[in-house]
Amino acid sequence: MVTLSNPLARQPESYSKKKEYTFNKTIGEGTFGIVRSATWKAADPPIDVAIKVIAKKNLKGHTELVEGEMEVLKGLDQPHIVKFLDWFESKDKFYLVFEEATGGELFERILQRGRFTEVDAARVIKAVTSAIQYLHHYNIVHRDVKPENILYRSKAEDANVVLVDFGIAKHLKNEDEVLTSVAGSLGYAAPEVLAKKGHGKAVDMWGIGVICYTLLCGYTPFRSDDPSKLSEETQRGKIEFHDRYWKKVSNEAKDFVKACLTVDAAKRLTADEAMRHPWLTDPAGVAPEHDISAGLRENYRRRWKTAINAVRAGARFRTIAVLAGQQNAAASGGGGGDTHASKKKQKHELISDGEDEDGEDEFYDMDDKPRPSDEASLKKN
Repeated sequence: MVTLSNPLARQPESYSKKKEYTFNKTIGEGTFGIVRSATWKAADPPIDVAIKVIAKKNLKGHTELVEGEMEVLKGLDQPHIVKFLDWFESKDKFYLVFEEATGGELFERILQRGRFTEVDAARVIKAVTSAIQYLHHYNIVHRDVKPENILYRSKAEDANVVLVDFGIAKHLKNEDEVLTSVAGSLGYAAPEVLAKKGHGKAVDMWGIGVICYTLLCGYTPFRSDDPSKLSEETQRGKIEFHDRYWKKVSNEAKDFVKACLTVDAAKRLTADEAMRHPWLTDPAGVAPEHDISAGLRENYRRRWKTAINAVRAGARFRTIAVLAGQQNAAASGGGGGDTHASKKKQKHELISDGEDEDGEDEFYDMDDKPRPSDEASLKKN
């Protein structure tokens, strides 16, 4: 860790790559960092990319999580998985470089386009399922399949969707390995994750089931605005097809949803089985061409996105959060600390995290240079 008493410490060797990029605006932010739009000048021709900037201080010493994400991403080559292009680091941050997907999030794009049919929904789900199938063939579990992690590659009408955010993905040592850490997003996390029973590849198919259900009617299968009740609803796994929104939806689509949202993970549809399901193999032959976007328009913004996302904002759980919580508890002798203050600090870190992106000397990081107040305190000492 670089301290103020050593502000001129050298950067890691890979930091020299930073000169190859021109950083632009921030296009997203998450628990541990931000995503910046950038231009990779060294590419021939130069290309637009998205750079995930992760502050090392937010990792609380668990840098293996970023290393694990890169290990999962290296070598992946599938049309519906975002491409990992490069990485480098500074003393204070990791920089992960991806192709830039500029077409927008799945549901927002659907709302913008107007007409959206069951056949369209089947094609989207088939694309995402093919990505999951590819990952599972390599023993990789994504663990955070949700609409926010499905983006359109471009704004073109026929653009592909791509699966992004492998921050909590895991590369299994073998087919039988059981994961025990609680990780995912409430509302999409599978029952076995919430019950802490151990989990594997089947959690990704549960996420696909939730997305599919929501695409077809505009609201999620489990809808409580109380996190504990939402968890209980998920573990019960009772789903309903309300006639108002489902009466025109094909039986094949309903069967696909039920097969994905099977509480018993051992009986849940696998990615290979899903790709052979009639709803995905021949959507035009089984799915009606009626417009299903009305359900999304009526429910998504008004009821689901505002209420359910508010729950997830306070109830998101990730491996690093668990690890950091354990570490903080140990450091403080088990005390809870000032949660509100820590949240405020984290938000500040996210906002200020990109301030060093404008051409400083390759051996220095702006965040390491003393601020005026720091210089004053150094002089006093």
